[in-house]
Amino acid sequence: MNRIQLFAPQFHVEECLAEIRQCLDAGWTGIGFKTNQFENAWKKHTGLPFAYFLNSNTTGLHLALRIFKDDLGWQDGDEVITTPLTFVSTNHAILYERLRPVFADVDETLCLSPHSIEQRITPRTRAVMFVGMAGNTGRLKDIMEICKERDLKLILDAAHMAGTYYQKKHVGHGIDCTVFSFQAVKNLPSADSGMICFRDEALDARVRMEGWLGIDKDTFLRSGTDSERGNYKWEYNVPHVGLKAHGNSVIAAICLVQLKYLEEDNKRRREICKIYECWLGANKRIRFSFYMADCLPSRHLFQIRVSETCRNKLILFLNEHDIFPGVHYRVNSEYPMYQYALGTCPNAEKASREVVSLPLHLRLKDEEVVYVSEKILEFLK
Repeated sequence: MNRIQLFAPQFHVEECLAEIRQCLDAGWTGIGFKTNQFENAWKKHTGLPFAYFLNSNTTGLHLALRIFKDDLGWQDGDEVITTPLTFVSTNHAILYERLRPVFADVDETLCLSPHSIEQRITPRTRAVMFVGMAGNTGRLKDIMEICKERDLKLILDAAHMAGTYYQKKHVGHGIDCTVFSFQAVKNLPSADSGMICFRDEALDARVRMEGWLGIDKDTFLRSGTDSERGNYKWEYNVPHVGLKAHGNSVIAAICLVQLKYLEEDNKRRREICKIYECWLGANKRIRFSFYMADCLPSRHLFQIRVSETCRNKLILFLNEHDIFPGVHYRVNSEYPMYQYALGTCPNAEKASREVVSLPLHLRLKDEEVVYVSEKILEFLK
């Protein structure tokens, strides 16, 4: 049996190279051209009204908070309710804007608990940052209602959610701002990139300036139409001090190809998860995350939970048999900048000590999934 890795991205190489060649032939590898094409393709695929292609999901979360803070007059030290069970970029983005992450606990979906959110709301609460762990929507409907009732902005960290459907629509509808990731190991893999989707047209226009250093026209727009491409319109204004956050056409070219296969790929990921569930579901020492009936998840991860006394031993045992799972995630309150919240989210902290992410990618064969399952059962017998 070959080494079985947690992630192994799969690219449609020849199609990607052909799409990239168009950039090289045109001499246009930066913002515009393929980035515009991919934004339009993403809007068509998801039904979301606006989309701006960025260099990462992390940048998108930062921009969302930056724009809301500026437009709504938030102050330094204002609070954003968020989860400690996430990759650190979610919460670093809050600190970038000198806002305060307030950690709420998770429920059995490993997503934020609506009850815990309500307990954390104070007069300084301005937003909720919801992370769709493994592509799960959790109790998103309840959280949307809380945010509407309390006049809080809802930002969806959809890093795991390319191809997740919620109430029969692609996730992101009805959310103030949704940010996707197309990093190398995500369901729609590139090298590193992301997409920010505001629901408000004015904020979409604003993020396009903020993501291009505050400049009011990108170089592609300043170059005129295809028939005027030689007439470079040099003049522009800079009404804001923005960031260098936009994506480029080479990476967008890869994304355009990968998007064509997203639904097919996610279907295969769900098939792999079904095999794991069939093999492991009867073992009382294993627990799975709970999914609501109105969610068709992307299944970015397949996570099991075992007792914390055996979790690390299980990982080492699997490593000895050339299986390399992961852990998503170490609870953020164990890191120095967030230790003020240690002990405030017992469910998240317990999950962090128990969770194991099993290999899940498109290169996996059914027999390899069975082999991983058999080794887990062998260890737990």
